Amino acid sequence: MKTEKLRIRICPRCGKAYGDRPALSRTDNVTLICPDCGTREALQSIGVDTDEQDRILSVIHRNTDRH
Repeated sequence: MKTEKLRIRICPRCGKAYGDRPALSRTDNVTLICPDCGTREALQSIGVDTDEQDRILSVIHRNTDRH
């Protein structure tokens, strides 16, 4: 299994620091964004509103180490 060094990045979409593997933005297929923004973009693409996105991310954070 390939191991990666922990690298802290700043998400250009939300401005928060993150250390997880980045997501590729759906808006331009070039920009690397934080996993939460990647999840939000995916949910938004299927019509999920912001309040529901918040609830979904809350469940994800509650059940993983990802914050």
